[in-house]
Amino acid sequence: MLWIYRLLFIPIFLLLLPQQLIKMWRRGGYCRHFFHRFGYYPRRPTNITNKKRVWIQAVSVGEVIAIGPLLDELSQKASIEIVLTVTTSTGYQTANQRYADQVSMLGYFPFDFWPWARRAWQRLQPDAIILTESELWPEHLNQARKRRIPAFLINARLSDRSYRRYQLFHPFALKLLSTFTLCYAASAPDRERFISLGLAPTRVHCFGNIKLDQVPKPPLSSAAKAALCAELGFTCPETQSPFILVGASTWPGEESLLITAQAQLIASGIDCRLLLVPRHAERGPSIVESLQKQSLSWHQRSDCQQAAGNTQIYLADTTGELNELCQIADLVFIGKSLPPHREGQTPIEAARIGLPIIMGSGMSNFKAIAQALLEEGAACSVSDGPALIETIQQLQKSPDRREKMAEAAAKWYQSNQGSSARIAQSLMDALA
Repeated sequence: MLWIYRLLFIPIFLLLLPQQLIKMWRRGGYCRHFFHRFGYYPRRPTNITNKKRVWIQAVSVGEVIAIGPLLDELSQKASIEIVLTVTTSTGYQTANQRYADQVSMLGYFPFDFWPWARRAWQRLQPDAIILTESELWPEHLNQARKRRIPAFLINARLSDRSYRRYQLFHPFALKLLSTFTLCYAASAPDRERFISLGLAPTRVHCFGNIKLDQVPKPPLSSAAKAALCAELGFTCPETQSPFILVGASTWPGEESLLITAQAQLIASGIDCRLLLVPRHAERGPSIVESLQKQSLSWHQRSDCQQAAGNTQIYLADTTGELNELCQIADLVFIGKSLPPHREGQTPIEAARIGLPIIMGSGMSNFKAIAQALLEEGAACSVSDGPALIETIQQLQKSPDRREKMAEAAAKWYQSNQGSSARIAQSLMDALA
């Protein structure tokens, strides 16, 4: 099966390369350490013999931030040296800002092709590897298997689509999964799925979701929130407290639905302001095209942070600011969750802040979390655009219900912390 993967890699790689180059050009920041993609890393120093080198791979910003508490735990161990790789330039920037003093090397993950993966392993010489969530790279795991190096999968999850694919190619999936010494599932349903695919129950633990352990920045004070509202242009002489709707990590099609919901609220006499934070900042130009076709006043953050007074729509096409921007929200919609999107973005940040949440029914990547928030009364689920608009209107009219949802979200978040410390201890026991 591995040889089939190797044979298919080159034509698929060449087919997708133009699209990936365009994406890399739009996002920028990929020129630095570009040859890491082909396994050209600094060689491991030969004078460090008393430490175990742990290679952690985190894809993008979300995973990079999520591993923070775990990385804090591991970096405090005198016997551990950490190499951290990422996939995206935004992930690299975030990792460099947060962990530069905690890791011995930071770089980009190599393309998962045999000569490049082998070169990376020859140069880095890890004593253990850690992958995050659904990161199953066949060649990378094959290198670990050949060298008998322990591999760990943390915050492991299987979306509905991934689970169906692994069932369809079960022998290949089991071969990959059997490489892991231990798998730390993000939820009980995820654990059951890994076991159903053939992993021994003793090798699949469920200590919780590490994304719930992120150390947040202090919440904004009332004065800071007022200043942020003024920066976004969400104040005017006529009203001091507009209703603020946030689209968090939105995907194509969702912004237009939120704009429609806002317009209907405004038509009914509600001073509604809309803050759009797309999942990918490079989508800014396409969203601007949509904003230019409607009549409400708008501002684009990548042009200038300060908006004019009485701005009605603020497009935050930047990276890494969602947590702070969301703190002024009265209601938040979680993106990538309405048709045709089915995967969903994480609602964890909104819950941590203590916000009433609306999400579409397509939350397959966060099914257990979404279900828990719904059961706790912290969130509402909608099936399509009209239902989203109707639910926004209903919740705008019910501040008491929004307050109860917000309290339930914060309570759920606080009661589900602590997994990073448990996973770190388990990893240290396994590496002892």
